[in-house]
Amino acid sequence: MNGETRYLSVHELQDQSNQIAQGLLALGLEKGSKIATVMYRNRPEFMLLDAGIQKAGMVSVPMYPTISSKDYTYILNDSGAAVAFFGGGDLADKLSSAKESAPTLQQMYALDGHPDHPHWHDLWQSQTTDAPEDRVEATDLLTIIYTSGTTGDPKGVMLSHRNIAENVKEVHKLTPLKPGQRVLSFLPLCHIFERTASWSYIYGGRETTFAGIDNLGGEDGDLRKIKPHFMTCVPRLLEKIYEKIYAKGSALTGIKKKLFFWALELTEDYEFDKEYSGIARIKRNIADKLIFSKWREALGGEVVGILSGSAPLSRKIAQVFSAAGIPIREGYGLTESSPGITIDRYAKNESLLGTVGPVLDIVDVRIDTSDGDYKPDEGEILAAGPNIMMGYYNKPEETAKTLVEMDGKIWLRTGDIGKFVDGPSGLKYLKITDRKKELLKTSAGKYIPPAPIEIRLKEDILVENAMVIGDKRKFASALILASPDAVEKFCQEENIPWSDLASAVTNEKVLQKYQVIIDKINADLARHEQVKKFRLLTDVWEPVKKDGSSGELTPTLKLKRRVILARYADEIDRLYTD
Repeated sequence: MNGETRYLSVHELQDQSNQIAQGLLALGLEKGSKIATVMYRNRPEFMLLDAGIQKAGMVSVPMYPTISSKDYTYILNDSGAAVAFFGGGDLADKLSSAKESAPTLQQMYALDGHPDHPHWHDLWQSQTTDAPEDRVEATDLLTIIYTSGTTGDPKGVMLSHRNIAENVKEVHKLTPLKPGQRVLSFLPLCHIFERTASWSYIYGGRETTFAGIDNLGGEDGDLRKIKPHFMTCVPRLLEKIYEKIYAKGSALTGIKKKLFFWALELTEDYEFDKEYSGIARIKRNIADKLIFSKWREALGGEVVGILSGSAPLSRKIAQVFSAAGIPIREGYGLTESSPGITIDRYAKNESLLGTVGPVLDIVDVRIDTSDGDYKPDEGEILAAGPNIMMGYYNKPEETAKTLVEMDGKIWLRTGDIGKFVDGPSGLKYLKITDRKKELLKTSAGKYIPPAPIEIRLKEDILVENAMVIGDKRKFASALILASPDAVEKFCQEENIPWSDLASAVTNEKVLQKYQVIIDKINADLARHEQVKKFRLLTDVWEPVKKDGSSGELTPTLKLKRRVILARYADEIDRLYTD
């Protein structure tokens, strides 16, 4: 906090979580009571609370800090949370507002000082460090995680102790880390991806630093200070890092600029574990010393692996960073699967670029081709195993739609479309091709998977974000957020007058440049999938707007498609009428 580094041993985590458990029980709460937590920055307190709530036999309800008071009210009422722990910023005001309409919420505890609420130390520091009486079964409910969702009220995913513990052990086996190596945790711990990963670090004896996402880069940032060996990330953050690298390279002049783009070209034929010899190896050694070593230094200089999850990762991003000596692998799963279903591996000859890796040992996966007009060998991904959720809290009908019994097993319908492909070491690798609910169907009855097209669009430095549209329309179009810095740079290079982004995106040469981007992507698409028109936008898409209203993105930076469709209804209509 405030630049201060605090150290906590596993022994201290054990003792303090015991005290927290006893403090909760001293409040008169019973086994199964719901305890909400919310904080902006990752911090050890989350793990202490998580462990303490578990030991008390109670149920944690982690919440995103960026959601609105209305969302807090819904979650607190739906879960019936009795106590809430909160961090700094505006969280006290948000929760206090929600508490007025959440009758089950008895008390709020501040993790930092607050004049109107007791400090969380008051709850537990007077308790002993002895472990409370064992109150937990492996199949007991451990947590309710409200998925961010793209529309409507969130669903509360119920995960048991066994669900998460089984996934923790699997993740531990596949991370390229030794005991004592350093990990940086900055993705929100309220998301199951980072939460499971963090428990796997503790399980494996890794030194874990919890930090905020706002202080990663720069000379004094956490990456250079901590020098992590490993971290998890989401694709949008990796894209932003690449955009900054690309922008710095573009700003160079003379031989330095030529060397930068020469090195970047060398990454284009990269594949995991590809070996080079002769002149090709010499070129890459030169590029590594002059260019790529600086990229690694900006990340602390000691990264042995990054695991990307939560959304589809661009092949190009994985390719460029891995070629530069920053191994990036992709995992796949859902909150409903705790979350891991597959992870692309770091061991030699056990990973395949463009896939999300082999299925975890504890999981079974089948491709269901019975319900949809899919391409050969593709279908909805179904998963079964000890990590699959108990169901949705208070939503039996939704649970029945998502969990189905076949062949004596309970299968999770993921809603994602994929297929298996052959890869190294004789393994089968899962490739995600789209999301079932997001498939567009044109007025001619043709299906278009938008996600792969959007990923390709975002690979270009000029594209900040993009959404492909065309459901029930004659053809596919795209809403494209123009990248301000990249467009300004392009205008300078092309001697196009620059006053602001809004005027630049109406310039004919700028529009032609974006058309070139689309034409290149269209060349690899089936005719009915090709993007026929596009609209350049100058807005900012974010999870929450400044006025507190819902933004265009989920807290994990996925597109809220219905929100975007409604917000840009006029622009979309003009695409199909002009």
